[in-house]
Amino acid sequence: MSRSGFASKSYRTRGIVLRTHKLGEADRIITLLTPNGIVRAVAKGVRRTSSRLGATLEPFMEVDAQLVMGRNLDIVSQAQLRHAYGQLLVMDYPSYTVANAMVEIAEKLLEADSDSTARQYRLLHGAIALLSKHSVVPGAVLDSYILRALAVAGWAPSFTDCVRCGAAGPHTALNVQLGGVVCAQCRPSGSLSPHPVTIQYLQALLEGDWDTVAQAGPRARDQAAGIVANYLQWHLERAVKSLRHVERT
Repeated sequence: MSRSGFASKSYRTRGIVLRTHKLGEADRIITLLTPNGIVRAVAKGVRRTSSRLGATLEPFMEVDAQLVMGRNLDIVSQAQLRHAYGQLLVMDYPSYTVANAMVEIAEKLLEADSDSTARQYRLLHGAIALLSKHSVVPGAVLDSYILRALAVAGWAPSFTDCVRCGAAGPHTALNVQLGGVVCAQCRPSGSLSPHPVTIQYLQALLEGDWDTVAQAGPRARDQAAGIVANYLQWHLERAVKSLRHVERT
């Protein structure tokens, strides 16, 4: 993010619109994820029909924005559209609900770990771009994003080697709290016994192996979704509200 211009208060950055809130009669508060952090700024007059910024500063859009630093909130002075992902996602409700969950997860993860902002930005951008193409089942994009975002934050799961002793797999047991598969000798009580195909599917999600992901059946997808959701909640230590609205197909 470069800072220049009048009195060093103006700066330009690219960003993904995470969410918006109404402010007064015509303004909105825009929450942007940028490669350098989360920015909250006021977009003045964007709710007026004459505003050119209104359609640009919508959730899931990637923009180039010119902002002015303020005392409490920055102010958006200009914004140029880079990618109109939002327009593509709102036309498909399952994709829209998944996008909402991903941006909420990104924001929560960065509240706990701001050191990985640039990597989280690239990951979220890639996931939203893929989601907007409608070439992969939305739920699979979400689960892959969650696993990879947790890995970037320092909580990389293992679906190949035992997370306790490192013994090479394949292994048939999985423990969410430990972060992946466990061998027979290390398996603690309360571990899960997912279908072997589910474990392979989880590894494919983590790697972004979309050919393998596409071959998975409903049982593997459903089992994996539950495991991923539990793994996310274990590390965030709180629920992600948007996940309740995600439509699985």
